[in-house]
Amino acid sequence: MTDMDTNVELLRCSEELKSEGNDHYRARRWEDALAAYRSALGRLPKLKSIPKARSPEKDSDADESLLERDSSGQSSNEDMRKQDEVIPLTEEEAQVAKARSVLNANIGACYVKLGEHKEAVNACTEALRDDPNYIKVLQRRAASNEQLNTWSSLSSAQEDYNTLLGIVPESSNESREVQRTLRLLKPRLEAAQKRETTEMIDKLKGVGNSILGNFGLSTDNFQFVPNGQGGYSMNFSR
Repeated sequence: MTDMDTNVELLRCSEELKSEGNDHYRARRWEDALAAYRSALGRLPKLKSIPKARSPEKDSDADESLLERDSSGQSSNEDMRKQDEVIPLTEEEAQVAKARSVLNANIGACYVKLGEHKEAVNACTEALRDDPNYIKVLQRRAASNEQLNTWSSLSSAQEDYNTLLGIVPESSNESREVQRTLRLLKPRLEAAQKRETTEMIDKLKGVGNSILGNFGLSTDNFQFVPNGQGGYSMNFSR
């Protein structure tokens, strides 16, 4: 059996399990759907990482080769560009990538239904590795990051919404909805930044007081003043 025949069989088995998952999902059996989708995903070949150009420090032979080409008047930049080129997927690999992306998207949808938004974000991220412009998944990851409601997660949601603005038609209802969401997100992001910065400073003060107390000082001797660039400056006073 050839590799192509093997992948065709794996796709067939994966599709059957995905169909089972869809039945469970429609019946609102989220746990069963999740298990079926994960089993289906496990049947598919894993996403291969794109090989990167090897550094000279790790490959002296490659370094010498480039130097030889330089001495003959040919640029090593051309060699590096060739190594960085993304090799197009074959039709078969594209089918596997699409199936993998859809299954990860479905897994993310199950986690959303189960209220496990951190896991939903992770699953959506995996789906986007195969299909970076998967609109529904970008929306789902952004929504789950909003639910997590941390400075970091809200920043990630903002990035996804901005990505969506570059994908959906500018005059579409989707674009207008994303723009509205971004406007609503901005004050939440600023509030989360302020809240977490205050919490961090309070923790640092607690640690600082335990040390400075030995010298008759406290963190009250140090004032944190916003520097107008999103950070703080520290001033000392008696």
